[in-house]
Amino acid sequence: MADTALTLDALLADFARRPNPPMSGDALAEAMRLCIEHGLDQLPLPASGQTLARWQQLAAVGGIDLALLKLYEGHTDALAILAELSFNPFFLPGIWGVWAAEPPDARVSIVQQQGTEVLLRGRKAWCSGARQIDYALLTVWGADDQPQLVAVRLDSPGVSVDGQAWQAVGMASTASVDVHFDGVVGHSVGGPGAYLSRPGFWHGGAGIAAAWYGAAVALAKALREQRGKGRDDPHGDAHLGAVDAALCGAAAALRECAAWIDAHPRDDAQLAVQRLRAQVEMTVEQVCQHVGRALGATPFCRDSHFARLAVDLPVFIRQSHAERDLAHLGQLLAKQETEDWTL
Repeated sequence: MADTALTLDALLADFARRPNPPMSGDALAEAMRLCIEHGLDQLPLPASGQTLARWQQLAAVGGIDLALLKLYEGHTDALAILAELSFNPFFLPGIWGVWAAEPPDARVSIVQQQGTEVLLRGRKAWCSGARQIDYALLTVWGADDQPQLVAVRLDSPGVSVDGQAWQAVGMASTASVDVHFDGVVGHSVGGPGAYLSRPGFWHGGAGIAAAWYGAAVALAKALREQRGKGRDDPHGDAHLGAVDAALCGAAAALRECAAWIDAHPRDDAQLAVQRLRAQVEMTVEQVCQHVGRALGATPFCRDSHFARLAVDLPVFIRQSHAERDLAHLGQLLAKQETEDWTL
C-alpha cells in the first residue's frame, strides 16, 4: 500500500497545491475520475485482513484534499457496501456516493415496487457531491417503515438538485445539497434494514476516522518542517511535542481497531469504532489548536494546501456528533461487564 500512496501523491501533486479560492465541481470530479482510471479506488474490503491498508489510503487522500476525500470515501464505501450485499445493478463505471442522512424534515419514500425495482418520491438532504457523482446509494423508506438501501442513476428522469442552502466555506466544493426525487426509478440493494444491520456499517464509520487522522497529519507536517529549520523556539518545540503525542496515540488506536475488525469480521464493531472515533476526534482538535498557535497566520494565508485543510477539517470532522456520540459510547460501556481498561 505504501507504493500506492506514493502513486497517489504523484498523481495528485498539482491538485493538492492548486491555488485558492476553491475549485469548481468539474475539477473535483476530474480528479476523482483520475483516481478511478488508475485503479486507486480498488481498496481492500473492510474486515478482509487488510483493513489498515484500506485506512492508510483513506488517510493519504485526506491529507491531500478533504473535498476530494469526501467523494473518494463515499465512492469506496459504496463499492464495499455493494460487495457486502452482493448486488450491483449498473455495469457502466462511474463515481458512486452514499447518502444516508435522515433528518426529520427530509425523507424519500418508495411509492411503488416490483421485485428489486422501486419508484421513489421525496427529498434527500445532505447529498455530498450530488453534482459530481454518477450513482448514489441512498436510504429510503418503504411501507414497513424500515430504511431500505436503493441504488439510483443520477441522470435519471425526475432527479433534481437544489444547492441553494449550501453556504459553507469549509468543504465548499463538495456541496452537500438537497436532491429531489419525483417518480425516479431505483433498485433495492439488500433487504429492509440491511444497510444498518450489516457488520460493514461500523467498519465504514471507522474509515472516516482514518481520513480525519490523515488531514491532521498533513497539518502537523507543516509544523514539523518549520521546527526542522533549526530556529530556537521552545514554545514551538512544545507544540510539536504535544502534536506528536496526540498523533502517536491516535495512530495506535487506529492500528488496534483495524486489527480487531480483521480478527472479528462478523462481530458488532460499534463499541470499538465509537471509541476510535472519539479518540481521533480529540486528537484532531488538539492538532489544529497546537499547529495554529505554533505557526501563526502565515500558512493560513500563504500556503494554499495548508489553508484549505485548515478550513475544511473543522467542517469535515463534524460528521461526528460530539457529545451525543460520547453519550452513546458511555451507554455502551455501562452495559459491559468490564470496562476493558487493563494494561
